[in-house]
Amino acid sequence: MNILISILEQGLLFAISVMGIYITYKIMNFADLSMDGTYPLGGAVAGLLLMNGVNPWIATLTAAAAGALGGSITGLIHTKLKINGLMAGILVMFGLYSVNLRIMGKSNIPLFNSASVFDLPELKVAGTNLAPLLLLCSVVLVIRLGFEVFFKTRTGFFLRAVGDNEEILTSLAADSHAIKILGLALANFLVGLSGALTAQYQGFADVGMGTGSAVTALAAVIIGTALLKRLDLAMSTIAIIGAILYKAILVVVLRFGLDPNDFKLATAVAVIIAMGSSYGSFQFRHRAKKASRVKGVDESAQPQRAVTHV
Repeated sequence: MNILISILEQGLLFAISVMGIYITYKIMNFADLSMDGTYPLGGAVAGLLLMNGVNPWIATLTAAAAGALGGSITGLIHTKLKINGLMAGILVMFGLYSVNLRIMGKSNIPLFNSASVFDLPELKVAGTNLAPLLLLCSVVLVIRLGFEVFFKTRTGFFLRAVGDNEEILTSLAADSHAIKILGLALANFLVGLSGALTAQYQGFADVGMGTGSAVTALAAVIIGTALLKRLDLAMSTIAIIGAILYKAILVVVLRFGLDPNDFKLATAVAVIIAMGSSYGSFQFRHRAKKASRVKGVDESAQPQRAVTHV
């Protein structure tokens, strides 16, 4: 029971940042690595404010806004300075490492003695405190509803067009640069929020807590998409389920004796397999085999020509 609750809590925390990477990777078709910097930025800002006695919810939202600012800077570098999106994200990620150290004053700050959003009256069922899980469920549900409502608006349609066909924005007299910046700000708002909540959940903020966060979030998106692509599910639902599945896989493989130091390698292999089966050579081979079978059926269905002997 405790293991299941832990998977759900960590999965829901992770799902918030996964929804952010879903916006950039799947919707905008933008490889944003600045998330490796905005995730610990959220934790650093929240940690600093909490240590100074700021209300936990105000500290959390301020940290999320700081993440949005980091995403906006990535968008400005990409659109205004004409720097490749991948490189813009890497530059912001590197810059934020120093910013995060400046904010925290050191590489790690403990928050065990500070107030947090998880300071709730205990709700114990079968000896397990369900209060943090219910709080996270509520937060993720609100974000999911906002996610779905936003992408049904005109601005949400423009953001979809950035990844599908940017020329549509020009025909509709929309500013593609502003839409890109807005999308990156929104995605990194969620990432910063996830970092702030995670820091409070685990009781400390660390400058290295965002290392590989973009890749692991991408892994969750790919796993969720690969497993659920045949189901007609909302984008945010796929992101949430993918995040929980990723955390569940992490717990399972660790219980089977995998060295924690090897988990990044295992994640990379899983992503390669998932991407290959969905978009790459595995998919190509499947189509080739299917085409050969169809061709064989067509040829067998054709009437045989009569052979004339001389």
